[in-house]
Amino acid sequence: MSVPVTISIDAMGGDSAPEIVVEGVRMAHERLPHVRYLLFGDEKRLAPLLEPHPELSGVCTVRHTDEAVSNDAKPGQVLRTGRRSSMWLAIEAVKQGEAAGVVSAGNTGALMAAAKFVLRTLPGIDRPAIAALFPTIRGETLMLDLGANVDCNANNLVEFAVMGDVYARAVLGLDSPSIGLLNVGSEELKGNDTVKSAAATLRDGPLPMNFYGFVEGNDICSGTVDVVVSDGFSGNIALKTAEGTVKLYSTFLRQAFQSSLLAKLGYLLAKRAMTKVKVRTDPRRYNGAMFLGLNGIAVKSHGGTDAFGFANAIGVAVELVAHGYNERIRREFDRLRAAPLPSPQLAAGNR
Repeated sequence: MSVPVTISIDAMGGDSAPEIVVEGVRMAHERLPHVRYLLFGDEKRLAPLLEPHPELSGVCTVRHTDEAVSNDAKPGQVLRTGRRSSMWLAIEAVKQGEAAGVVSAGNTGALMAAAKFVLRTLPGIDRPAIAALFPTIRGETLMLDLGANVDCNANNLVEFAVMGDVYARAVLGLDSPSIGLLNVGSEELKGNDTVKSAAATLRDGPLPMNFYGFVEGNDICSGTVDVVVSDGFSGNIALKTAEGTVKLYSTFLRQAFQSSLLAKLGYLLAKRAMTKVKVRTDPRRYNGAMFLGLNGIAVKSHGGTDAFGFANAIGVAVELVAHGYNERIRREFDRLRAAPLPSPQLAAGNR
């Protein structure tokens, strides 16, 4: 896509902001020269960081504010007193039509609360969901929700499935993405009433969705399905477990290759292959969790990421804009509301 796009940036959000934010914008500019940026933050700190990069002068505009959301701020506190923070103003820019999407590495809970309050949800969607891509044996799998909604009903899970299906078709280019519901077993009798009810709606509902059925935790990285749907409680545990497992095995490998002279020699022989594995599993490549279901594009970067990871989060936002994700979601939910619905929950509307 070469049509100019503007992305608003919470320049003060994240563990190493604003330094990695500005550097991330510079890296993103190299790959996406058509993108413009509104940087919200302390101009006294941002100006010296932008000065060494004259190529950014034509694509970056700084909007000054000396307020920022801290990492330990409560969502309710931000809703009451954070209206002049860099995060809030960056979100407001999307609502006002000045930007097509917002990216922040700041406080996740605060970002979700502020984004939902300012942007609202799309028609037909009760709750937004946090979604991200997982590396798998087959390629990549989208998973949602990853923590926005700890308690979900069947209606919420069906909404997540629709949002994931549209993302897989619009952004990943899949003609008929397979959708799986995360459960404690693949058998139809397994699980609680919520997942059983959601499965029944997805299996027999009006949307032409490729519903695979129930999947288990080991199916996520196996790439059994293209989209894994879960409540935020289970999804967040799965995400953190996967991240911890990657760190565990990385530590084991490093210790093993340092254990003896022969092991160090083996590492030198296997270095090229190990580099390929490192690149494939690099969490920075998958940085950028999407808040799907909002009436505007919002992307959450990991707070501890570096500039490369932040640039990738910007890329995620630009992709969502380029593929008209929100408009496609609107069309899918219009179809869902217009069709006869077998699920009592969906027939009764959002709750």
